[in-house]
Amino acid sequence: MRTHDFEDEELGKVAPYGVLDLTRNAAWVSVGVTHDTAQFAVATIDRWWRRMGMKIYPDAASILITADSGGSNSSRGRLWKWKLHGFANRTALKLHVRHFPPGTSKWNKIEYRLFAFITKNWRGQPLISRAAIVNLIASTRTSTGLTVRCELNRRNYEKGIKVTDEQMDRVNVRPDEFQGNWNYTIEPATTRK
Repeated sequence: MRTHDFEDEELGKVAPYGVLDLTRNAAWVSVGVTHDTAQFAVATIDRWWRRMGMKIYPDAASILITADSGGSNSSRGRLWKWKLHGFANRTALKLHVRHFPPGTSKWNKIEYRLFAFITKNWRGQPLISRAAIVNLIASTRTSTGLTVRCELNRRNYEKGIKVTDEQMDRVNVRPDEFQGNWNYTIEPATTRK
């Protein structure tokens, strides 16, 4: 039984990271082959935006991102905020980020409205290759209309990338009044005041 990251000595591992559009009941999942890092997480959001989001929401000026407080999208993660800053600059989108408090990720809708159905869909299926994993994720559907697009991301994401104080000073992050360490807005550099 392959558990965390579905690691296999011959095939390596996979790390799925998803974006769930609750309004459209549609998801994008990137299946990484190295590490679940902040760089990979933001690359997945960026890929969702370019492949799905900007087509559905061409007039969007901002997006709301909800995320757990730990792991690749940690509320304390400097690399997470630095990469979101780059995404905001490339897209000119204002990013409203809301983190679930530690220990409450079970309330994150992506867990029970996307990943629970992915797990149910591949139940009893051998996860024998990366292609099999991508195809099983992409074939996930629900009676309420959930659709999932999935893609293998072969890029190498290194662990341990450090973001300097100088880089963080360039991130246009504005903490919200309520729990600003978990709730903040990252604006494109062009809107910095």
